[in-house]
Amino acid sequence: MANADMTTFVLIHGAWHGGWCWERVADLLELRGHRVLAPDLPGMGANKMPLAKVTLASWSDFVAGLVLATGERVVLAGHSRGGIVISEVAERVPQFISGLVYVAAFLTPSGKTLSDMLALGEAREVAKNAIDMREDGISSTIAPSRVGSIFYNTSPTALQSRAAQLLTPEPMMSFVTALSLSEGRFGSVKRAYIECLQDNAIPIEIQRAMQSALPCDPVITLDCDHSPFYSQPEKLAESFVKIAG
Repeated sequence: MANADMTTFVLIHGAWHGGWCWERVADLLELRGHRVLAPDLPGMGANKMPLAKVTLASWSDFVAGLVLATGERVVLAGHSRGGIVISEVAERVPQFISGLVYVAAFLTPSGKTLSDMLALGEAREVAKNAIDMREDGISSTIAPSRVGSIFYNTSPTALQSRAAQLLTPEPMMSFVTALSLSEGRFGSVKRAYIECLQDNAIPIEIQRAMQSALPCDPVITLDCDHSPFYSQPEKLAESFVKIAG
């Protein structure tokens, strides 16, 4: 018999990352009796699908399939670039999502791209010119020496090093693919936002500009870097439980 207080959380990682980034938060949620799915998106993490074959639609279809396979309504959370994925999943299967949670994530209106959202504010100095295009022209990486200062500036040094070793190339299509969302489907799902005050990847000014365009309730503020799953895992897990409740 299912625990009435149990929530299934589906956690979607951001650019260059994989499902590994949720490891500490997943453990904390599972200790509280919740179920957690933290997949590698196709082509990311340990998933070796060629990035040339990956699209935002294929990522969203993949996650929608996971949601449907749970057989229940889930809380769907996305970090950073994961925000555009969870929005597209909500457009596909809104009836199976009890809430969307944007964790320092791109909250992008229909017809707009991730790059459009970055243009809403000035990049932090430490993040400028940090993306290195790969020779394939399809994907990019982050200079290893810049990973800590951009993504993990309030995280423990050991975890910064772990993350830098685990990052993989990101398909550039994620920056330039416009979202296709409707008020009747995506717009019918409750949205929450977890904003991060010391974020050098998506500055707080951009996070709040996106929230102004697509309001969220609740909004939870964490005083940390772009990666609360490593810098404040307990507070992030508590935030997820609060939102789910």
